Amino acid sequence: MTASVANKTSHAALAEGRGVLFAILAAGGFAAKAIFVKIGYRYAVGAETLLMLRMLFAMPFFVWMLWPVQPDAWRGKTLGDWSRLIMLGLLGYYLSSYLDFVGLQFISASLERLTLFLYPTLVLFISCLFLGKRYSSKVWWGVAVAYLGMVVTFSRDVATAGQSVRLWQGMARVVASTVTYAIYLVGSGEVIAYWGATRFAALASLVSCPAVFAHFAMVSSAGLLGLPWPVYGIGLAMGLISTVIPVWCLNQSIRCLGAGRASSVAIIGPVITMGLGWLILGESLTPLQLVGAGLVIAGIVLVGRSK
Repeated sequence: MTASVANKTSHAALAEGRGVLFAILAAGGFAAKAIFVKIGYRYAVGAETLLMLRMLFAMPFFVWMLWPVQPDAWRGKTLGDWSRLIMLGLLGYYLSSYLDFVGLQFISASLERLTLFLYPTLVLFISCLFLGKRYSSKVWWGVAVAYLGMVVTFSRDVATAGQSVRLWQGMARVVASTVTYAIYLVGSGEVIAYWGATRFAALASLVSCPAVFAHFAMVSSAGLLGLPWPVYGIGLAMGLISTVIPVWCLNQSIRCLGAGRASSVAIIGPVITMGLGWLILGESLTPLQLVGAGLVIAGIVLVGRSK
């Protein structure tokens, strides 16, 4: 009996350890996306090209994620079911990603990641305004702390930026990206439960690919051939390291830890981006930035624990 209990405890601890590891890998993969994009811009390519390469390399793997789905799983899906999935895919994986990529032309990777990290607070605002939900005062204190951290971080960037107009342009686009992603999350709750997390993530990504490809075809005159070879490597890295692998790892982490605990590990994402930006891109890392980042992370943690 004792051995059986010890064995169950050991298996539980092992599963928890795997869940934490998968969550860290997911956070690291998503955090590295901004670094890859910033490196790509050094080769004088546009946001459309980088996003095109990202989805082009990721697409076969999302098809592979759907391969085990049994034919019966597709039956009973109505036109409305597919329409909602397509709309959410276009919103979350095309529009939000495109705005984010464009914003990175103007602001640092660390500021971009901190701004995107505010999406839980926007989910709260949307839920209150349009769904009639109510939250405790602790939640709103967390929101206030998070936005105070953004003010601290952003004010430092404004003070040091030689072209503050470009900074505001970048922030406007990344904020718009965060808003569209928050709307995507609010709308996807019941849809994910209906389709299943892995199948929904793969399908939402796949339905966004035609929009990404069409956008690229309309605005790019050079095409994909003849790009500098490192750009193809960056596209492959974004498709695998910052798209497919973190999506898969996040699903595995949720399976081991549950959604709440898995998301709590994601707070390390902005820290990883700031560190990589400093090491690889040569971005500044000052005590004031660390204070601002700490406030943002603390606020989001407070929001998550108080809901």
